[in-house]
Amino acid sequence: MDNAEVINRAQAAHIQLVRFLYCDHSGVTRAKVIHVSHLANKLREGLGLTRAQMAMNLLEQLIDIDGMEPVGEIRMVPDPNTFSILPWTPGSASLICDQLDHKHINWGSCPRSFLKDMVAQAEQMGIKVEATFENEFYLAREREGAYIPFDQAPVYSSIGLDLSALVMHDIVRALGEQDLLVEQAINEYGPGQQEISIRHAPALHAADNQIKLRDTVRGMALQHGLLASFAPKPFPEAIGSGCHLHFSLWDLENKSNLLYDPSDSRGLSQPGRKFIAGVLEHLPGLIALTCPSYNSYRRLQPHMWSSAYTAWGFDNREAAVRVTSPFWGREEQTYNIELKSIDGSANPYIALGGLIACGLDGIRRQLNPGLPIEHDPGKMSEAELERHHIRRLPTTMADALNELERDQLLMDAMGDLMRRSYLAVRRSEEKAFSEQDTDFEIRHHFYKF
Repeated sequence: MDNAEVINRAQAAHIQLVRFLYCDHSGVTRAKVIHVSHLANKLREGLGLTRAQMAMNLLEQLIDIDGMEPVGEIRMVPDPNTFSILPWTPGSASLICDQLDHKHINWGSCPRSFLKDMVAQAEQMGIKVEATFENEFYLAREREGAYIPFDQAPVYSSIGLDLSALVMHDIVRALGEQDLLVEQAINEYGPGQQEISIRHAPALHAADNQIKLRDTVRGMALQHGLLASFAPKPFPEAIGSGCHLHFSLWDLENKSNLLYDPSDSRGLSQPGRKFIAGVLEHLPGLIALTCPSYNSYRRLQPHMWSSAYTAWGFDNREAAVRVTSPFWGREEQTYNIELKSIDGSANPYIALGGLIACGLDGIRRQLNPGLPIEHDPGKMSEAELERHHIRRLPTTMADALNELERDQLLMDAMGDLMRRSYLAVRRSEEKAFSEQDTDFEIRHHFYKF
């Protein structure tokens, strides 16, 4: 879609207000809004944003970071291919933006540009990455300052489908109107918990879809008097919510799935094994990008189907990296890998970009992931874990950030300003939440994602 088509579509839909969106280091989608009469100019010239805005943490505090003072501006430059008419807000549309400096390039801390750079590195190696985020979330009501689950339906039950039918049907319809094809929508394990899976797309498009999906689910839920929370553990005693990242690797013509090898007994290619090995090698640091919030570590526990170890396996839902079984008759088309240690508090551009950087490192260095694990790693002895080179993932946000800072590959991939600002913002959150109680944590995570 080009700028002229965006303007025509906005006019045909009688759009009045257009949201310019970006996702910051705390994982929150933020926006500026323009009147449609300025759309033609702003598509071309962008919208001003202070450099300090990317130094904001989850508690809305601006962190003092060199290079992000309230002096100087960058530009929010919308990508016309991300234009969406918002079904839950009459007369409104949205565009997702890159953050560029006055020379029209990444100013050093643009998450979307970071993912573009990692996609470009993959393409230089003859690899095109397809991905999708499989989201779990809770529907709830707020009563007297407390969050109450929407229902108490049995897991995967037809009862649960009936109870949530009106709101879920509206959500699915609204996603379809924005060309996000829903492949599965179910009531999940927890009370009021739902899951939506949408069709895969090229990596950048997949991250854009994640921003759109979260906004759409929250917006449509509001029309039914409900709140939708993508927080990793919005109810401390209930099951957590992930946004499992499914991905596949293709040749540049999108004709061959590079993960799939029909001559292998399990169908997994050597490049696929090496990519997995790279992810496992860097996973303790990568966790700070994929499970980045203080609340994340309530979910990231053994026996919770969220993965707590650097293990991989075929259809092993307790492994951090799961090779999924393909569908009969469409083996090559559906062969993909799932990263389970990721949740809805992640900035999707940073999380997916970090994953690609780690996997490519495995291919470049010809790493070996070892044998796939056929059991729950949480039930393995220390000796067994050591024999398989399986490590426990960080158990706290502070430990994960320390692992990230020690991971030279990820630090180099992020670049100077992004790595400094990301670490500073996230460390400020860790300090703030570690000094408060659980109620404070839940209150400030429940409706930020």
